[in-house]
This record gives sequence, C-alpha cells and structure tokens, in this order.
Amino acid sequence: MSPPQTPHQDSSPVAVYGATGHTGRLVAADLRARGRDVILAGRDAGALKALADELGGAPVHQAALDDHDALRELTGRASVLIHCAGPFTHTGQAVARAAAEGGCHYVDHALEQHHTAWMFDAMDEPARRAGITMVTAMSFYGGLGDLLAGAVATGMTDVERVITAYAVSGWRLTTGAKKTAELLFADTRRITYTDGARHVGYVEPRNAVFPFPPPLGPRTVIAPVPFSEVVTVPRHVPARRVEAQLTAHTFEEEQAFTSEHVAAATRAGSEFTVAAQVIAGDGGSRAGRASGRDLWRMSAVTSVEAAVRLADGGGPGPGVYGPAEAVPAEAFLRDLERLGLFTLTLPEKP
Repeated sequence: MSPPQTPHQDSSPVAVYGATGHTGRLVAADLRARGRDVILAGRDAGALKALADELGGAPVHQAALDDHDALRELTGRASVLIHCAGPFTHTGQAVARAAAEGGCHYVDHALEQHHTAWMFDAMDEPARRAGITMVTAMSFYGGLGDLLAGAVATGMTDVERVITAYAVSGWRLTTGAKKTAELLFADTRRITYTDGARHVGYVEPRNAVFPFPPPLGPRTVIAPVPFSEVVTVPRHVPARRVEAQLTAHTFEEEQAFTSEHVAAATRAGSEFTVAAQVIAGDGGSRAGRASGRDLWRMSAVTSVEAAVRLADGGGPGPGVYGPAEAVPAEAFLRDLERLGLFTLTLPEKP
C-alpha cells in the first residue's frame, strides 16, 4: 500500500466517479460551467468517452470498484473526488479508501445510514492521517435535512426532538436510486436515534401526519424512513430523538419505480418541500423549510459547492464530516438559494 500523500493543491482537477449517471452528468456539467478542470471517472470506458465528447473534451479514467490500483491512480490525480455512483452500500468503501490513500478530499451523495455510520467509524482516522476532508451524505435526501436541522437548531441547547420531513412529487428514480431504495426498505437492521443514543434493529414503519406549511398543509408521511439524518444530526444538535419522514404519496405515484430511462427533462420535473422541526425540552419549537424543483439538480450542485470549497482550501480540516459539520449550515443554504435551487424559510434568530 502506498503511503498517504499531501492533499493536492487547488490547481488539480476534480474527479467525478460515476460521471455517466444522471447525477454524475449534472455534477460534471456544473463543474465545467464554473471553469473547473474535471476528470470523468467510472466503470464504462465507452460511456465515459461519449460524455467527454458531449462536454467538449475532458480526460476520462476507467476504474472498476475492485481495481484498487486504478482507483488509487485516480485519487492521486485529483484535488477532490465527488462520488456519485450508488448504491453506496456497494460502492462506498472502495472509493473512500482510495481517496484517503491518494490524499484526495472526498464528497459523496450517500443517503444510506450504514454507509454514513461506516464513514465516521472507519474513515475518520485515515482521513486525519492523510490530511484530507471527507464529507458524507451531501445529497438531497439526508443532506438537505441535515443542513436545515443545523440551521434551525443553532443556539439551542435542550432539544427533545428533530424531525426532517420530505414532501416529494414527480420523483423519477434512476437505476442506481431504484437499487438504493430497494436496499433501504428491505433492511431489517435500521439505525434509529432515540433517548439520546443510536440503536440498530428492526423498525416497524408507521403512518403519521406532518404539519407542512401552506400551501401543502398537513400530509400523511411514512415514519421513520431510513435516511442518514439519524447518524449526522446528533453530531451537531444536542437532540434526544431524530427522525426522518417522507410523504406516503411519493412512492404511490405510478411512474416512480418504472422511470429508469425517462428523458432528463422529465426527471427534472420533481417538486419538493423539505422541512425541519426542532422541538425543545420545554415544548417550544422552531421550524424551517426549503421548497424547489428538480431534486437531482439540487443534489448535484450541493455536492459541487462543497467540493469547490474543499478544492479552494475552505474545508473544516482533516476528518470525516456530515453536511452541517462541513459547512456553516445557514450560510451554505443561503448560497444554494442564490443559485436558484430552492426558496428558503428559516426562523428569525432569537
């Protein structure tokens, strides 16, 4: 095994692993629009070359998940790697380990609880040793909820409960997202966070009602859903319970699971409101929300924003971080709002 390297300078390109998937394409295009050098990486050399041609030329790097040398070579060339190829349950460990060995900052789109927990448990020491920043769960599901929870709970010291609730319509799953959803909902060892501690075991989902603000109003939700907030939020909010919820109708829409090959314009038609409700021990509460269209673009640009900060030396320092630990939550959300990703509503500061 090669020794860890000094993190690359910001003149190095940003690598996008899983570049030919829907999210990876959006990430690569956004990086190019910002004038950043990009390495298009993944498992299919032909698809990578075709994408490079679409983008007007970019270096490509083929690397299978079981080809450690190829992954290590990739991370040795880049300043930051944005990992877009889910399910991260299957792809996350190989790519994250290669990033640490290559001295390359790392951002992933994972929403899987167990991968996120593994990142904190297994990769924090290697990241610190390599002098790199690794940001996990910087995505729509899990990531946006974590950022909202961080912004809403700022300054609160006695938190009884944090709920992140997702109202999503028009979601058209990609092949990778469909596989991830199947893994998540079949998992009988879900992570929950109750009584101020993490637990692992079977969870019986229930129907609940979340009071989304107008014009949505109260909606039936599935609770809990196995998103990453139960791992990330307790790291920065002193909560006794954390739970994520998702509108029941999201998966009842006929085309949600049969849309792997729809056009990108159709996939961009999703609409969302994500709300964070933070309930204090004395019963008082605060809430905030973000509402917008195209959760895929929101997810892609969010990871690019994080990666650019890391490439330019703006990270929190070596180690593994969740979204609201890696960036100042409210300021970062305001930046995303200025990019047109959503409309943001946050409580006034006390």
